[in-house]
Amino acid sequence: MTNLQSIKSLSTADLLQSKSSGGAATGSGTDFAQELRNALSDVNQIQVEGEQAMSDIATGSVKDLHQAAIAIDKAELSMKFMLEVRNKALNAYKEITRTQM
Repeated sequence: MTNLQSIKSLSTADLLQSKSSGGAATGSGTDFAQELRNALSDVNQIQVEGEQAMSDIATGSVKDLHQAAIAIDKAELSMKFMLEVRNKALNAYKEITRTQM
């Protein structure tokens, strides 16, 4: 289970209040950057487990083929998800930079 479920949705009022008070923290006490770091760490751990499962299959030392296939699929899906998050973040950044102030 990743930390992505712990990211809480914020209203515009919450964002304005945190901006006016000078803080960037959310209501849960962690900021977006920390949540992103945690999610990346989780994805990295899932990737390591997937690589280990592929290595076990290649060497024939796999104990449960079904669990190894699940670990590989989980690693693939988590990487695709993080790539989509990255793409959305880059698109948002580009849109913000195009906005005239």
